[in-house]
Amino acid sequence: MGNKSLQELVEIYCTNPADGIRNSIISKSTPLIRSIIGKINRPDQPLAHREDLESAGVIGLLQALDSYDCERNIQFNTFAYYRIRGSIVDYLRSIDQLPRKQRKNYGQVQEVIQRMSQVLGREPSDEEIANELEMDMDDYYKLLSNVQQRNVLSLDTPAYDENSGSFYEFHEDPNSETPDTNLEKKERTEALQKKIGQLKERDRLILMLYYYEDMTMSEIALLLELTEARISQIVGKLLIQLKGDLGQEQVVYVNN
Repeated sequence: MGNKSLQELVEIYCTNPADGIRNSIISKSTPLIRSIIGKINRPDQPLAHREDLESAGVIGLLQALDSYDCERNIQFNTFAYYRIRGSIVDYLRSIDQLPRKQRKNYGQVQEVIQRMSQVLGREPSDEEIANELEMDMDDYYKLLSNVQQRNVLSLDTPAYDENSGSFYEFHEDPNSETPDTNLEKKERTEALQKKIGQLKERDRLILMLYYYEDMTMSEIALLLELTEARISQIVGKLLIQLKGDLGQEQVVYVNN
């Protein structure tokens, strides 16, 4: 079984769901699980070690395996990606405790960026935003970095959840569709592309490299000759800015 691809193993499992094949699939999927984890900034707490996240990822993988339909023309790794990622995010949400004061700060940053952009006719600088918030620059930058760390690869969700205080996005079942699904996806994509297209060239590049080229923060920092911390701060600010702009347009978003 070692020389077979993941897709081949899954297709065999569809007709012969034996434990040995199941274990081979788990082993073959380990790089995928670790790749997904590598794109998620883990909170600094004992319950968020890589081994914990890998276990959560395996749970998502097995859920995907049990519900995968070999008759559908969908590659298993594409199908499983959302289940794995969703399972990891659900685990992170379950251990995430965001203080109410910090939740309020995120909303304040979003409001200040929107208000100052309208008043100034341009994007406010970090110094201007921090001054308006009456925050020390170090504290402001820590806030931005925390936004990036708590937003797990998603521009599709609100900036924060008032009720749960969680920054981890909700994952819908990729198989569940409504009559408006395609229209919603198209509207979401077009609105997001429009907003990204209005960003500064450097900011657009950072988002493209991080979200679409799968480059890490350190790799982007090296390429642009910035620090990894600065890249994290920029991404955090862009997430707040984009989500605020999209929210103003009252576009309904669901996770893709």
